[in-house]
Amino acid sequence: MSTAAKKTALVVGATGVVGRNLLQHLLALEDWHVIAVSRRAPDLEGDYRHIPVDLMDAADCADKFGRDLGVTHVFYAAYVEMPSWAETVAPNLAMLTNLMDAVEVAAPGLQHVNLMHGTKWYGNHLGSFKTPAQENDPRHMPPNFYYDQQDFIAERQKGKSWTWSTARPHGVCGFAVGNPMNLVMVLSVYATLSKALGLPLRHPGSRANAHALYQVSDTALLSRAAVWMSTNTGCANEPFNVTNGDIFRWEDMWPAFADYFDMNLAPPQKIDLSHMMADKAGLWREIAQQHALQDIAYERLVSWAYGDFVFTPEFDIVSSMTKARQLGFHDVVDSREMFLRLFDELRANRVIP
Repeated sequence: MSTAAKKTALVVGATGVVGRNLLQHLLALEDWHVIAVSRRAPDLEGDYRHIPVDLMDAADCADKFGRDLGVTHVFYAAYVEMPSWAETVAPNLAMLTNLMDAVEVAAPGLQHVNLMHGTKWYGNHLGSFKTPAQENDPRHMPPNFYYDQQDFIAERQKGKSWTWSTARPHGVCGFAVGNPMNLVMVLSVYATLSKALGLPLRHPGSRANAHALYQVSDTALLSRAAVWMSTNTGCANEPFNVTNGDIFRWEDMWPAFADYFDMNLAPPQKIDLSHMMADKAGLWREIAQQHALQDIAYERLVSWAYGDFVFTPEFDIVSSMTKARQLGFHDVVDSREMFLRLFDELRANRVIP
């Protein structure tokens, strides 16, 4: 394929669990040039350009993106975590605004902007909600920075030739070193520490949490979906749920995890991971030394608060994939096989023993 026919992707947040896997996916496609945007360089080899930038700094964004880089597609997966949900609005909106202020002016060939959101759009962080969640469900009481970002990009797009889309995954799972908000890391590190302590493997939530329906999103599938909605004219200016397409109960998943880690399985036992795992850094260092694992700081290895978020709700979390299916995205992933495949990848890269 000729260079002239290629599209140029700006992958923003390229070292996160979503951005890294999206970067990897785009590098495997022949019709894309790729520019990775992140504070630190991605740990991936390949033919791409890396631009370090502080998205909170409008001047830095203008300096880095204020000239024509040939960008045709923006994949925005950057996120800054704050102590409270309300506090996430201002910085996450500012980062997107600073980027668009710089890129839009300097990218006359801009075709599409894709934003990475999630099922907190439906208020799953507040309590039970209507399931299966559909993209046109009413909003919950704000604050919710997803609303602010989508409203901003929709207003910005009016009268422009480029379009936008948003993806709403849940329980994102993928390989990324040093990115703690990753469900696969929560599961694998929790199992590894439990085994080192001579404990059986237990679901760390209540029995009701173990029985509730749940869903996850494989970053490989999520990457394919992001490219699909960014290049399909029928997806213009629309949000889409993106999950593996299956649903499960945690109580049916743990036997496979116990087999994988060669552990006995015991009944669920609700524990506060943030508190109970806070003193395990020393034990993890011993495990890492014993098995010659990568030297990753314990606090960068896993977010136990994220684990608590996953294993606390006692209600179903299910999103409808009908909208994407009707427009032609039919990819599915078996979630059990996905978890085992990602555990294998973590082992192969010496992240877990």
